[in-house]
Amino acid sequence: MKTFLLTLTLFLSLNLFGQQPYYFPPAGNTTWQTVDPLSLGWCQKRIDTLDNYLQLKNSKGFIILKNGKIAMERYYGTFTKDSLWYWASAGKSLTAFLTGIAQEEGYLSIEDSTSKYLGIGWTSEPAPKEGLIKVRHQLEMTTGIEPYLDDLECTDDTCLQYLADAGTRWFYNTAPYRLINDVIAQASGINYNQYTNSRVKNPTGMSSGTWVQDVFYSRPRDAARFGLLMLNHGIWNTDTLMHDTNYYNAMINTSQAFNESYGYLWWLNGKSSAMLPGSSIVFPGEIIPNAPNDLYAALGKNDQKIYVVPSMDMVVVRMGNTAGLSLFAVSNFDNELWARIMNLDCNVGVEETNVLGVKIYPNPAQNTVTITLPENAIKTTVEILTTQGQLVKNYTVGGGNQQLDISGLANGIYLLDINTDNHNVKQRLVIIN
Repeated sequence: MKTFLLTLTLFLSLNLFGQQPYYFPPAGNTTWQTVDPLSLGWCQKRIDTLDNYLQLKNSKGFIILKNGKIAMERYYGTFTKDSLWYWASAGKSLTAFLTGIAQEEGYLSIEDSTSKYLGIGWTSEPAPKEGLIKVRHQLEMTTGIEPYLDDLECTDDTCLQYLADAGTRWFYNTAPYRLINDVIAQASGINYNQYTNSRVKNPTGMSSGTWVQDVFYSRPRDAARFGLLMLNHGIWNTDTLMHDTNYYNAMINTSQAFNESYGYLWWLNGKSSAMLPGSSIVFPGEIIPNAPNDLYAALGKNDQKIYVVPSMDMVVVRMGNTAGLSLFAVSNFDNELWARIMNLDCNVGVEETNVLGVKIYPNPAQNTVTITLPENAIKTTVEILTTQGQLVKNYTVGGGNQQLDISGLANGIYLLDINTDNHNVKQRLVIIN
């Protein structure tokens, strides 16, 4: 009787808050329950549109999980569910999770100086300045180390030069991040691959996953397992892998005062401003306007993606070659993809999100931007909106290549809303003057 009441209480509490119990696939790569996407209210035509778009955008593997079950799974060309692919910088987010576990186990503290684990002289900075760099700064991208432009991934001490005091600026810098792997290995005395295997890979039943020269490789389904682990707050089924809820919450919330859209090596949507890789400019608006505000993501070069969306009980994984104008992690592909995902529901949106095959370039843009429309698009209206929906520019144009004057617009992330005939296309536009 007591067991029944406990189960009933759990069921009611989950449904009161709108959360369904998640399904967790067993170990291995073959058995994974699915859910019929049509039962979710998705339109087959829109699923096909998304499928075609992914294929055109050089995708290799794509998965959508809904409550842990596979709602959509596609592979393109010779790539299969058993193929391995690299995560690129999406692996940073896995490292963030492993850092939290290492701290929970007492091997390290993120408030310690990195020199405690790597020794004095791991950079070329003066010793007092090097000593200011904490493990936390590596997680936040606030080490103050100057990017070594000849080799952005070089971790030699000669490549790690002083630019600013730790904690005083944000800049996306891969080299200091990569040394977190060494911090964990040195602190724990365990090889980093072995640490990953014992703390995440084996408990979640990943059938693949290995670090090669600080880059993680796995099958798409194994990336989806990690996304599901994150969706369930670091708990795999009944096995709690991360007990430290304070660290977990800090990881997926704004971590410093400079870039609202960055946690501990996780990208955060729904913030009022963002800084992007390779730039020190603060842009107004969120990184993926078409996506839910609570989305957080592991993002890698050439559009490797693991998106986690608690409000939709959803995980989305995309692996492949570059699909957009990539800025190491964030790219215009994020927004284009999420326009299509949010349009899957038959009760919302329009049937085609980019039936016109619209192209926008350059993006980021400065004083002008060119949009390419079909020649028969005789009368097209184009609106430029802020991410809050405020209209700032509008145009009426014809077909073909149309150059739009965007001079006078402030730096930032905007939404380009294009309407012709019965079709509507929305794409993100970044302006840098």
